[in-house]
Amino acid sequence: MLKFIVLCFAALAVLSPLFLIGIRNYTGRRAKRALGINVLSFFACLILASVVGIGGSASAAGTAETAAAAAASGAGLAEGLKYVGAALAVGLSGIGGGIAVASSASAALGAISENDKAFGKALIFVGLAEGVALYGLIVALLLLFV
Repeated sequence: MLKFIVLCFAALAVLSPLFLIGIRNYTGRRAKRALGINVLSFFACLILASVVGIGGSASAAGTAETAAAAAASGAGLAEGLKYVGAALAVGLSGIGGGIAVASSASAALGAISENDKAFGKALIFVGLAEGVALYGLIVALLLLFV
């Protein structure tokens, strides 16, 4: 039953921005609220899935098999959260790198159009902005393989 609730909540989290964008077209408001609700519902679904423990649970009988099943369930949850952490590291650093490159590249193009000698410095700043995404990838690889 709990898995069904989590599945319905995840479907609602995916469809809520579409509903709010439809309201935006009807009322003319900005779509910042849709993005905020999408991010909030994603983290709420993540927390709900972590608390419920979608991988399963063990009964409290006290036998050796039950203890082994509980340890395996805890290890499975830890393994799953490791993958979620790696995905968040890559995804959020990619978004941050994209935002940084967007602002620095547009400023670099403006500087190069005024002065051709600024090309080298502009290229360095754009490369530094791309480094943010590489750091997220390195953190994800460390999470997965160390």
